[in-house]
Amino acid sequence: MSRAVRPRAARKSAEERAAEIRTGARDVALEGGLWAVTLRSVAARVGVTPALVAHYQPNMEVLVADTFTAVVAAEMAEVAGIVEPYTSPTDRLAALIHTLIETARDDVTTVWLDGWSLGRRSAPLATAVRAQMDAWQHLVLGIVDDGCSTGEFTASDPQTVAWHLLGMVDGLSAQGLVSYRDPAARGRLVTDALEHALGLPSGALTAPAGASATTGCSAARA
Repeated sequence: MSRAVRPRAARKSAEERAAEIRTGARDVALEGGLWAVTLRSVAARVGVTPALVAHYQPNMEVLVADTFTAVVAAEMAEVAGIVEPYTSPTDRLAALIHTLIETARDDVTTVWLDGWSLGRRSAPLATAVRAQMDAWQHLVLGIVDDGCSTGEFTASDPQTVAWHLLGMVDGLSAQGLVSYRDPAARGRLVTDALEHALGLPSGALTAPAGASATTGCSAARA
């Protein structure tokens, strides 16, 4: 019985092949989560042998950690670009909240959840997750600090407010993966809590014009 012959992979430079493998791993993660990033799945996505993937990425834990960072950092850059044009801290914070709670971001939420879960037994991934959480904290804290400086917000501990916001968004986004409660209701839980924490009137964090105008992180990063 004849055996199917795998087509020989096209010859590419080391830089091109490494970049191709990173892109393949990222695509696998966005479709199936970090759990799906294996030698075989990445090799199949790129169209090479698992041995070739192992040659360029000999440590799968590092590849998974790097993939997590690539996916999450891309989302943060996208969200920062959405938020930046708004002039007032209140509008920037409202745009950030309503962008993050979009259901179109479920692919990245899945990567975050897998990062927390798999990171329990992977030091490289745990380090990557903590670094990205710090980066998000820095982004949110910058908005809260600006609002306190201009007098739009009243908060005695902006660091805690930023952490509070990210904790709520993470938890409610995870609930959204199983369609728990209405997305609008989840959004109101966040805005109501933040309005209270920042001394804002009710409804101040309603989505500003133009917020949530993206079609989702996967499309934006493609």
